[in-house]
Amino acid sequence: MLPAVPETFEWAQEPWGPALRCTPLNEVAPHLFTTRNLQLSSQDGWHAVERSIGVRHGNLVTLAQVHGREVVVVRKGGARPEGRPEADVLVSDNPDVALVVRAADCVPLLVADPRTGAVGAAHAGWRGTAAGAAGALVKAMAAEFSSHPADLIAAIGPSIGVCCYEVGSDLVDAFAAAGHERYLIDRWFPVPWLPRRGGPPATSGADGPKLRFDIPAANRDQLILAGLSDENIHVSGLCTASNLELFPSYRAEGSNTGRILGVIKARSHS
Repeated sequence: MLPAVPETFEWAQEPWGPALRCTPLNEVAPHLFTTRNLQLSSQDGWHAVERSIGVRHGNLVTLAQVHGREVVVVRKGGARPEGRPEADVLVSDNPDVALVVRAADCVPLLVADPRTGAVGAAHAGWRGTAAGAAGALVKAMAAEFSSHPADLIAAIGPSIGVCCYEVGSDLVDAFAAAGHERYLIDRWFPVPWLPRRGGPPATSGADGPKLRFDIPAANRDQLILAGLSDENIHVSGLCTASNLELFPSYRAEGSNTGRILGVIKARSHS
């Protein structure tokens, strides 16, 4: 039984298992968020992604993700990056390739421009969120492909939710040092935390109740600050740590867990 999703998302059945798509984004750009059913330990899994997204063999662009905000640009008619560049953001107007980010609790973020056809993908863990990876993606699409931020449509895929992301005050300090406004930090790190949807109760440490980090909300707010319209940002609301039958979770399972993918490609514009 697949978990319920907001009305702007839908489950689709691929040959390898269930995949998640955002319906408003799908009207603009082919994309998907995978589940743990897709095995990435062999080339067969990656070939299955190519078929599902509709690109030829060898046309997936991946990164060596480093939890930052560096951007790789893949232009139509231009050279493709060699190997896996160290970065966490990809933007492209090339319909022959698909952009890929990997996640296991971190936010996989996909964005598309209905006017130009350009697309972007970002991987945002807490470090990438503190660094502003979402804003870097929007800025790059505007600079490289003349996208208007208010036109962009964004989907935030499955990631760890506020229900399960217990953190320390050092993260608050890191966000403050990165220059984020205090009112935003207070919203992203709620305390005391009230259980949601039957989640685990709040716990206390030596300095009082533990903080929780709402990483999907932080990335949503950063997209709004970058110029996106609230109604154009769609959040799946699926917590990876609460749905281990479908998603890998670094926090729940450790570093040897698998990864899900966020995949998107530009639509051909005549």
